[in-house]
Amino acid sequence: MAFTLLDGALLVMVLIWGSNFSVVKVALRDFPEIPFNAMRLLIGSAVFLGAIWWNRDSKQQQAPLTRTDWIQLVFLGAVGTFLYQLCFVGGVRRTSVANGSLIVGISPIVISLMSAMAGHERIKPVRWVGVFLALAGLYLIVGQGAELSAETLLGDALMMGGVLCWATYSVASQPILRRHSALTVIGLTFSMGGALYVVAMTPILTTVDWSAISLQSWGLMLASTLLALNLSYFIWYTGLKKLGGSRTSVYSYLTPIVAMVVAAIWLAEPVSANQVAGAGAVFAGLLITRFVN
Repeated sequence: MAFTLLDGALLVMVLIWGSNFSVVKVALRDFPEIPFNAMRLLIGSAVFLGAIWWNRDSKQQQAPLTRTDWIQLVFLGAVGTFLYQLCFVGGVRRTSVANGSLIVGISPIVISLMSAMAGHERIKPVRWVGVFLALAGLYLIVGQGAELSAETLLGDALMMGGVLCWATYSVASQPILRRHSALTVIGLTFSMGGALYVVAMTPILTTVDWSAISLQSWGLMLASTLLALNLSYFIWYTGLKKLGGSRTSVYSYLTPIVAMVVAAIWLAEPVSANQVAGAGAVFAGLLITRFVN
């Protein structure tokens, strides 16, 4: 299969998501986690809803949403935005970077399994070779520092819950994506989930000293919103619509590699020989899964 414009967009998404780890890490030096996420969801929702309104006259946007569609959208928003963000932020606070990266890294396998079980796509054996090759590479990148302890157990469980939420979100959205545009689906589900998050976190948000947050952190929060949420989520959903769950999700194996390189350059974090070898295995697994029939 030829390399397409969508493949290029997915690589841009990976570059953004990988860089976002360092962006968020720097921003959270003086921007509390819950308010940081709440502001991202509020701004991201406004951008998505504005884009839907701007494209309201297009043929895809004119397709009427049925009662069943609205029920599905509410479910997707609750699982893929509200619950996912709760699990992810809670997990990051309670476990190590190595543990969290390794757990999040298995999401392509979970998505592939769910897609096959749901009957959305048939995954050939050669693609499973690519999936597990990439997983082995991921372990070389971050798994050496992973550990299981009583202190990180809750965080690990929350991160795994986030993986399950993201996988459910990605697989369960594929039927409605056949009837409506990616912008409609992601915009409405994101906004619904974001509203639930902000309402649930209101008691925390009212206690924040917003004046103590630096201008740099506000700028990083805005960049993280527009790029890691708005642009990247739209690319992700477009990939799900056109390529399916397994072929789209395998690109996320590259995210830890980008995160490693950006952290090494920006935050001066060391890079080991195991990590370099792991990066090669991940890239090989991606090529097999995406381009081999």
